[in-house]
Amino acid sequence: MYVLRTLNVMVPRGAARTTAILDTALRVLARDGYERFTIDSVAAQAHASKTTIYRRWKNKAELVKAALDAHDAGYNAQVPDTGSLRGDLVATLTMLRGKTEAIPPSLYVDLIRAMEHDAELADAINRHLADPGLSPFDAPLSRSIARGETSPEVDRELVHDVAEAMLAHRLTVKAAVDTAFINRLVDDVLIVLIQGAIS
Repeated sequence: MYVLRTLNVMVPRGAARTTAILDTALRVLARDGYERFTIDSVAAQAHASKTTIYRRWKNKAELVKAALDAHDAGYNAQVPDTGSLRGDLVATLTMLRGKTEAIPPSLYVDLIRAMEHDAELADAINRHLADPGLSPFDAPLSRSIARGETSPEVDRELVHDVAEAMLAHRLTVKAAVDTAFINRLVDDVLIVLIQGAIS
């Protein structure tokens, strides 16, 4: 069961105000779905003016992208530097498991469906997905390259896509994403894939 926090919160000024608006936007999106998601609703729930929101984001698709960008960046920042590639990969996958508990997977299904007939949303989501800096595997792989564990030629995009595809499959079939699965994914798939790039 996904429990959304109360939406009626006072929003502070400055950077914290922007963060609070994006947090509210994501919760409204998870609650209402994209079709019923409106900037009016976000403004009302965040106690912010529509003018303030439109000054930063020109339409609801851009607001959704910004909310997803901030959400991903916030979770990525939680992953510690464990000192090893394997440790970092396990920590990253453990973070991703927790991330799915914060936002229902059905939200992403809803967005994919909406993208089929909403060009603005499709463009915004594609830009979100194409941003390498938002990949949770970017920092772990960069650290591993710096330590000399991994070749600079490693295919970061492939590592990201394989890991998230396998997690998505487990969630789709309602299989456990437990510690044993995470260890198998790291040892039998990701490490093998990454070591294939070692020259």
